[in-house]
Amino acid sequence: MKLKCIFGAIAVFLFFNAIADAQSPSYRISAPYTHKNLTIFLVHGKDETSKTNILTLQEAMSRQILRVYETSDVNELAVENISKTFDVFIQSGDIVKGGKQDRILGVSIIIPAHSGRIKIESYCVESGRWQKRGNEDAGQFTSSNDRIVSKELKLAANGARSQQDVWAKVSEAQEKLSRNVGGQVASASSSSSLQLSLENGRVTATADEYVRKLSSLIDGKSDVIGYAFAVNGRINSADIYASNALFKKLWPRMLKAAAVEAVSELDGQSRNAPMAKPAEVQAFMSEADSAPADERAASGAVRVVTRDKKDSAVYESRDDKSKTVVHRAYVKKQ
Repeated sequence: MKLKCIFGAIAVFLFFNAIADAQSPSYRISAPYTHKNLTIFLVHGKDETSKTNILTLQEAMSRQILRVYETSDVNELAVENISKTFDVFIQSGDIVKGGKQDRILGVSIIIPAHSGRIKIESYCVESGRWQKRGNEDAGQFTSSNDRIVSKELKLAANGARSQQDVWAKVSEAQEKLSRNVGGQVASASSSSSLQLSLENGRVTATADEYVRKLSSLIDGKSDVIGYAFAVNGRINSADIYASNALFKKLWPRMLKAAAVEAVSELDGQSRNAPMAKPAEVQAFMSEADSAPADERAASGAVRVVTRDKKDSAVYESRDDKSKTVVHRAYVKKQ
């Protein structure tokens, strides 16, 4: 009887490990591309969706088919897709500008066409304002052209999910950028606004050099579904998407954010720092994927699965209806 129990326990263990292995994503990491202190790795894999009618948040807001509403709750906004034909992808960490204070959206989600209003988690990235700014609409947000620019901000918003931590990391990012571009990046119209700091001329000019050098590296590559990057030779983050088509739309925005982070770390670079290798990126992602899963319901029909270890974390957004993994965000802690 005892032997049967042992064999039964082993069978259950092997069964669940087989399921975990089957669900573990399979990627190929290609050789690195480097400019100054920023190294990019491309992640190759299979599409999880064949849908081609997905717009980015930036596209949808510029076309005025996705509305983002102020709710007067710092940590919750409402979004509405009024298009009859296009779905809209929102990525955790996207900045929306306007309302009573600029926010980042806290979950990756695909908002379906003709969605009605959907509540979505948010975090303030402008602690010094709670009113209309200039000619902006205090009741809605006007644009989404940038996103968070440090792994510390990603961990604060996705891991700790702490507003106080987000504010602290915004201030830290502003200080680092000011040191490395040769002048204050805080705006006179709202010194606490991360978005306005990212619009600073010195920041954009310095980051644009990286973008010009690295933007074309995805050209002609139809199986690339994401990327990873290292700053000053140290692995930083990786983002994986549901399809090559979606990744290509997001690439300019993601490269810009990585470039800004590299600029903020220029004073930490070392000429003797070893360059990160594809095998190290693969090991970092595999290590994060091996952590126990903590699952929670989030905005709309999305479930967020967090796998958190001492040195790394991965935040995975799954669509409850289609079971598609919309986005995986890997962050290196150390």
